[in-house]
Amino acid sequence: MTHVSDVAVTAGRVGRRSLLRRATRAFGTLLIVAGALTLIWAVVVWQWQDPFTALYTHFQQQHLASVYKKRVAAYTPRVRVRTFNLATAEREIAIDARRYRRTLQIGDPVGRLKIGRIGLNMIVVQGTDDASLKKGPGHFWSTGLPGEGRLIYIAGHRTTFLAPFADINDIRNGDYVTFELPYGTFTYRAFRHYVVPATDLALLVNHDREVLRLQACHPRFFATHRYIVDAQLVAFEPRGSSHTFTVPPVFPVTTAQS
Repeated sequence: MTHVSDVAVTAGRVGRRSLLRRATRAFGTLLIVAGALTLIWAVVVWQWQDPFTALYTHFQQQHLASVYKKRVAAYTPRVRVRTFNLATAEREIAIDARRYRRTLQIGDPVGRLKIGRIGLNMIVVQGTDDASLKKGPGHFWSTGLPGEGRLIYIAGHRTTFLAPFADINDIRNGDYVTFELPYGTFTYRAFRHYVVPATDLALLVNHDREVLRLQACHPRFFATHRYIVDAQLVAFEPRGSSHTFTVPPVFPVTTAQS
């Protein structure tokens, strides 16, 4: 004879098993949905960029552009380039470049970088620390500025914070890069592409040649290596001058990427 208590115990066990199965199914469904959303998010970031961090950098760029505009308006070149001699103009623009560099603090706007091939038109910020790179491409503070005849090193994010260098690998040898600063506008031409380990500090060594070095993490979503594009100075126009000085290339420019 089955007692009422036994029936109740059995029913309770069945109910608990049923509840456990439902909970397991619900949890499994939740994991599938979460996985699908994660995959979708990864595809969005891979194809475009992280929209949330992009919004932050967008507002930071607006602020930097406003500050930079005032900086340009207030800047007076120490040397007025009134010569058509290239060597003399290079010496004179270098004076203003060094003077301007000494005014920069971490987080300040440096100038405007434009790369037509990848649709880049952003204010470069002084510094390559985490906070600075969230605002835009950053200038490594110990390297030179355009016109100094030295290495100019600029790093940028590839997947977050507006991803300024998301398509750095699409830059082709021969493409032009423009860097506008309060004391002049400088035009560079890409001539070399390569990948190095993230620990390679030789990239920061100056070799007394004006090279604009662009850097982004490689591969995307990882920071084990660096993708580098080097560009050499080919022309500059000092502020207040109507003459553009053409600079003979030092490095050969080939159509094939190395």
